[in-house]
Amino acid sequence: MSQILHRSLSTALPRAIKAEGIYVHDADGKRYIDACGGAAVSCLGHGHPRLREALMEQLDRVAYMHTGFFTTEATEALATRLIQDAPAGFSHVMVLNGGSEAVEAALKMARQYHVERGEPQRRHIIARRQSYHGNTLGALATGGNMGRRKVHDPLLIETHHIDPCFAYRYQHEGESEADYAARAAQQLEDKILALGPDRVMAFVAETVVGATAGVVPPPAGYFRHIREICDRYGVLLILDEIMCGMGRTGTLHACEQEGVSGDIQVIAKGLGGGYQPVSAVLVSQKVHDAFLHGSGAFVHGHTYMGHPMAAAAALAVQEVIAEENLLRNVQARGTQMLDLLRGRFGNSSYLGDIRGRGLFIGLELVRDRSSKAPFDPGLGLAGRLKAAAMSNGLMIYPGSGTIDGTSGDHILLAPPYVVSEEDVEEIVDRIGLTLEQVLGAN
Repeated sequence: MSQILHRSLSTALPRAIKAEGIYVHDADGKRYIDACGGAAVSCLGHGHPRLREALMEQLDRVAYMHTGFFTTEATEALATRLIQDAPAGFSHVMVLNGGSEAVEAALKMARQYHVERGEPQRRHIIARRQSYHGNTLGALATGGNMGRRKVHDPLLIETHHIDPCFAYRYQHEGESEADYAARAAQQLEDKILALGPDRVMAFVAETVVGATAGVVPPPAGYFRHIREICDRYGVLLILDEIMCGMGRTGTLHACEQEGVSGDIQVIAKGLGGGYQPVSAVLVSQKVHDAFLHGSGAFVHGHTYMGHPMAAAAALAVQEVIAEENLLRNVQARGTQMLDLLRGRFGNSSYLGDIRGRGLFIGLELVRDRSSKAPFDPGLGLAGRLKAAAMSNGLMIYPGSGTIDGTSGDHILLAPPYVVSEEDVEEIVDRIGLTLEQVLGAN
């Protein structure tokens, strides 16, 4: 009988006893391909020798240090590396412990930035429905995941949401990609004007939407419109690349493919590859300078921020990605996986859309392909797919409520960057077996 308060109180989980490369082994001797990196975390796979070496070396130097007393070499080196590799405009980094914590810090940064500049009336946050920004209260309020928000709604701060930029569900028939991108972005300007252009502090968006909607890349030009609108009204752009960033989409930062930078950017997951809990907030020069020339500090802090063990792990992960040229493999294996999935399931009556970038891929399941009608939520399709995949030795990341928080199901795939051509073929074969078992699809 487990004494852990597990995510589900009615499901017995297998016990992982060993993990190496793309495989996880349980206590019963079963081996699973980790095709989702947990939650798009394990970018280098499991048990990478370079990470063990980095952590042991750091443990022998400094395991923990409170940032109110000292900085550390590991955290300084990580910050230097992150800014060297960052999109244009970023100058400083705050190293934290998880994605939700990074989003909370980013929201407080946005608020203090406007206060320091003499605009304390700016308090409104705008985000998008079907987004996910974390599970702490500020992050949950910002996100548009209705299922997660529901129980806690009375506790959440006031936030505002526009439609997701979700071409499969929202682009009109006959509408060009450029026209849809402009129309979707226009909702932000309309919302800013409705709330008062001098009262909005930030727009928060996942560059590529992750778990809530099942990997939704933006149409070309969307974020350029968003950047222009934010600049026009003095609104900070906070890009959430917790799941889609740090190489997952084939470039180190997903926004590189959009030709824009945020004013604040949050990263996690692939930052440390799961070897330590770590996240970071990238801060632009203008935000930093507002603090510097205002109160002289960002009023925020956590006991374990800037943790040297976490920083050492994150730095080693970034070094491995660069030295082993893994972004090239992400691009090649991502293209291979999309081609195989589309070739095998592109005409399936149950696969409405197969989408993604790099090794960040989503499959949206539908009851009827022509109408895009979802399955009845009561079927619990996402959970059934996960269970079947596990029985087939495959870890996938399923999601439900894809369309509106209640209806719709999808599968998210995010295998490690070290995945091979043969591994990709095996993953697709096991997905096929899983779909056939659950839906009778092939």
